[in-house]
Amino acid sequence: MTNRLATETSPYLRQHAENPVDWFPWGPEAFELARSQDRPVLLSVGYSACHWCHVMAHESFEDESTAELMNSKFVNIKVDREERPDIDAIYMEATQAMTGHGGWPMTVFMTPEGEPFFCGTYFPKEPRGGTLSFTQLLTAIEDAWQTRRDELMEQATRLVQNIGRNPSAGTDAPLPVAQVLDEATLALLAAYDPQWGGFGGAPKFPQSMSLGHLLRHVRRTGSDTALAAVTTSLDALAAGGIYDHIGGGFSRYSVDERWLVPHFEKMLYDNALLGRSYLWAWQVTGEERYLQVLTEIIDYVLRDLSHPSGGRYSAEDADSFATADADHAEEGAFYVWTPQEVAEALEQANLGHLTEETLAFYGISEAGNFEGASIPNRMHERGNLERSAGIKLARAALLESRATRPRPGLDNKVLTEWNALMLATLAEAAAATQRQDWLAAAESTANFLCESLRVPSSSATCGQRWLRSWQADLNQGLGGARHLAYAADYAALIDGFICLYEATGTLRWLEEATTTADSLIELFWDIDGGVWTTGEDAEQLVSRPKDLMDNATPSANSMTAVGLLRLEAHTGESRYGEHARTILRTLGGVAGKHAMSFGNLLWAIELHTLGVTEVVVTGDRADLVQLLQSRFDPGSILAWGEPGSGPLWEGRSATGSDGVAYVCRNHACGTPAASTAELLAQLD
Repeated sequence: MTNRLATETSPYLRQHAENPVDWFPWGPEAFELARSQDRPVLLSVGYSACHWCHVMAHESFEDESTAELMNSKFVNIKVDREERPDIDAIYMEATQAMTGHGGWPMTVFMTPEGEPFFCGTYFPKEPRGGTLSFTQLLTAIEDAWQTRRDELMEQATRLVQNIGRNPSAGTDAPLPVAQVLDEATLALLAAYDPQWGGFGGAPKFPQSMSLGHLLRHVRRTGSDTALAAVTTSLDALAAGGIYDHIGGGFSRYSVDERWLVPHFEKMLYDNALLGRSYLWAWQVTGEERYLQVLTEIIDYVLRDLSHPSGGRYSAEDADSFATADADHAEEGAFYVWTPQEVAEALEQANLGHLTEETLAFYGISEAGNFEGASIPNRMHERGNLERSAGIKLARAALLESRATRPRPGLDNKVLTEWNALMLATLAEAAAATQRQDWLAAAESTANFLCESLRVPSSSATCGQRWLRSWQADLNQGLGGARHLAYAADYAALIDGFICLYEATGTLRWLEEATTTADSLIELFWDIDGGVWTTGEDAEQLVSRPKDLMDNATPSANSMTAVGLLRLEAHTGESRYGEHARTILRTLGGVAGKHAMSFGNLLWAIELHTLGVTEVVVTGDRADLVQLLQSRFDPGSILAWGEPGSGPLWEGRSATGSDGVAYVCRNHACGTPAASTAELLAQLD
């Protein structure tokens, strides 16, 4: 028998549909029941690729006696944090305030009004290391609810008061100056690990936005020190086991400082952001190994994370079964190899003579490097990803053999924000490399989003409301989009649409960016500065969150600032820039000191302090357009193709081979460039 989660569109929620726990999805039905029965609410938040979420589910939520206790004493709610980042943000803030740390699974006990009074993360089935077992915790919470409720209510009041505080300098603060950029660079270089790359120690996350800032610093100053930090980091990432050397793509993070042993879940957003980093590094350095990694990231996403109509799926799990008849899933089982498995795969492909070369190339040994097996890596030759003809054949054979293994679980929901991040990477990469297949993939993603993830609405300026999440499950007849989109969805779409416009010259995509920006401002703008996470038309929660800092993904506010400044340059509409500059007044003062928390906001600060270079190419001048698209120039915008109606196009009507390039900076334009040499001279 299934519970209420069986009809949800979230694969994560449906993973719990056969639990004996009487789960509710988030909604009024659960809270009304809690009020009518005077029970506390147990909120469990996780996501499909979360290893410890699966562990707690197996230990506790699949256990009949634990479920009986949960069902008799609590109203139980399951939330997919990726579908509902607003709920996750509120209760994660409460968890961090109460415990000093956070993570998933997140376990929150709260009143029938949604006010949290006890928070934590994973709780084991049996007591461990001073931690209560989950059933002990349930019993203690229920006893306190019955006998010491006043204490719980006081705790709830304190936690709610701590939620939603958004410290900032305020809208009257001065705008940041260019010195903030140099201050941030020094802060990042101080945190940089010169031996293994990246920033800080284990566990180690790829800091794409920090690397992006350093690449912009290199572009601006020519700093060899900043460039070394970037290349060392990208080379170490691509050499370690965090990179899937057989199938392409990156795992979410490394459990060690060397990037060797990953937490094997693979997320769309990581691969979108790292793909952009490797693209930019290739444009800056010309090193083919960075183009190789970018290509293999895109190959992975288009092969394994794609709906046939163009939507990109969210993630693959860390866990999988080692064999088809295994009785439990193991972390990383899909990705690791023994020498015997390599030999068998190559023998089947008539490539047995390549076994020793393949084992040496990928560092696969009898001793292994992960629980008796080996994670393929290139750490013994970091920076050298070049494959011989034999290794190319062997890699293809290993990929084909691996495809017969039980795959990790696929989270096949399509999230607007993450798809927009991938759209930006695909569009920029297609333009820079002139890969028409990548451009077609970018356009299919944009079309999918426009067709499947928005609905008519009277509450948005453009008459349409973007939605957060789409999922189709043909086996159960489910599908479609649910949940109103958040500010991060809108802001990521603005960037993605601008990138696609600059890649194609198709005016429709600039118009999509403009209408999305208008709705973002209408629905999410805070008169005290910045954008709220949720729109004016969204459900009222115990607090209205605001996404300020760049974390695993760029924050809604930093993406808004970047997108609106670029849109101001494209359209000549100063209102976009004014909203962006309000965000910079609000947050810019802390960005230099806390660079790793504001890596993407630093891009907006650079656009403001140094100004945006506006380039218009008229007529049919593919040579000029390709020159511009091939360069890493994050401080410029490109208008070409279908002429627009804004000031960029005023008086610029040349057609065909008579077309020229206009380069404008700080409200002044240079002489029209009729050749690539003339254009290069102005750009440099």
